[in-house]
Amino acid sequence: MTLRRVVMWRHGETDYNATGRMQGHIDSNLTEIGWNQARFAVPALVRFAPDVVVTSDLRRATDTATVFSSASGVPLRIDKRLRETHLGLWQGKTLTEVDAEYPGARKIWQTDPTWAPPGGEPRVEVAARAAEVVADLDDGDAETALLCAHGGLITALTAHLLNLPLESWPLLAGIGNCHWTVLARRETSGMAWRLIAYNAGITG
Repeated sequence: MTLRRVVMWRHGETDYNATGRMQGHIDSNLTEIGWNQARFAVPALVRFAPDVVVTSDLRRATDTATVFSSASGVPLRIDKRLRETHLGLWQGKTLTEVDAEYPGARKIWQTDPTWAPPGGEPRVEVAARAAEVVADLDDGDAETALLCAHGGLITALTAHLLNLPLESWPLLAGIGNCHWTVLARRETSGMAWRLIAYNAGITG
């Protein structure tokens, strides 16, 4: 076990973010704002000195991660296990449309990580597949890893790695575009993950 710090970085703003649509596995594009958010975040993220960057295979995350990798020279890997939650029939819809077609369902989804949208996946499964990526990194030689992924996945993985009870998962707020969360280990805590920063980033 060598991994001691994980920095989870959400992708920049996309065209779906800008128009208030739910993305899930839809392969949306970064807006110009999103590209700039990624560029502005690089100097702050470089200070974590990651040994590797692992990104979701969805374009919005891969493009964001490539901005960092190209600027820093840190090697980049692509791993589809870091994809966002599959939102099933909700993908591509606005929140208003979801609420109109599935009254009360979004509240259940927000409060119960074992519940999934129709045709989608629950957040507990999202966390489990993302945790496999972290476990694989444990078997490598990286001490700090930068994971470039998605808001829903980052909150689910954070809750999972911190061993939060399922009823406490909804206490974690969302992650802003190009903001990051940091978990770290220390030997005196039995190498358990501890929350160092949550939804940190540059605004404006």
